[in-house]
Amino acid sequence: MMADAARVDFLGWLRDERRASPRTIAAYDSDLQRFIGFLTRHMGAEPDLAALAVLSLSDFRAWLAHESQAGMVPRPGHRPPTRDQAVRTRARRVSGVRSFFRWLGRRHGVRNDAPGLLATPRIKATVPRPLSVAQARDAGEGIAALGLTAHARARDRALFTLLYGTGMRISEALGLDVADLDRADTDGFLRVRGKGGKERLVPLVPVVRAELARWRVHHPAPAPDEPAFPGVRGGRLQSGVAQRAMRAWRALSGLPDHATPHALRHSFATHLMEGGADLRAIQELLGHASLSTTQRYTLADEARLLDVWGRAHPRARGEKGVA
Repeated sequence: MMADAARVDFLGWLRDERRASPRTIAAYDSDLQRFIGFLTRHMGAEPDLAALAVLSLSDFRAWLAHESQAGMVPRPGHRPPTRDQAVRTRARRVSGVRSFFRWLGRRHGVRNDAPGLLATPRIKATVPRPLSVAQARDAGEGIAALGLTAHARARDRALFTLLYGTGMRISEALGLDVADLDRADTDGFLRVRGKGGKERLVPLVPVVRAELARWRVHHPAPAPDEPAFPGVRGGRLQSGVAQRAMRAWRALSGLPDHATPHALRHSFATHLMEGGADLRAIQELLGHASLSTTQRYTLADEARLLDVWGRAHPRARGEKGVA
């Protein structure tokens, strides 16, 4: 089997067995095509499985050096990527190649330990940037006020109240059906289908339940298998439409660029953290597979405390006084 045929087989496995999202599959596809393209030029011909098995650490380092150089070249019509963006891209590609070789080992017996010896590009930990409590709480009402119809206003109020009230991803919320809302109205928990098809139960606080119930009255097609949040033409609302609605509210409210639908998820987690919620509980509510992902919110809380200290403590402000 040639490397490119193995790539196609691997992508099918991601789709059918791992239930990976189309976006994840597209990223793997792009990265592996780049990797196989490099090997083809590097070796003079497309490698087969036997050739992949004997690739040396030097071969992988040559590929990574090529990626490092190519990563700083801007695409036509785009600004050059920042160093951090380039590093993150390389780290993602290293991770993708490692996953591919692990799969080759399990599926085709291709044993090559070299990918695991690659030094992963070091990524600076990012701190989630939440909205303030007041901003996140007012998002649903503020965005709804910009709707052109009663249908759009009721839908957007319910949608953005749901995002902050549950910490759901925008894709998860827009993937809900009317039947999901009906079940939640009965037992107070919403069954969410997250990344990789994994399901979790999210409790609904009274204000979220009330907004969803109000939206159900306005819903134009209340059949159980209809989208919970439809667009103007009746199909499932596209995330780009929701993002544009929030951008319009953000511009009118003078909010920073990071005020996006995903910032409401950050706000949900950060405000729970500030309120003393257990990290494991937040992990379950967000649907994170790894606790290390959730631990980013402890960094956000530490950053907030340092900011408060810097603005309030006399010594931090350079004032005279007793520390």
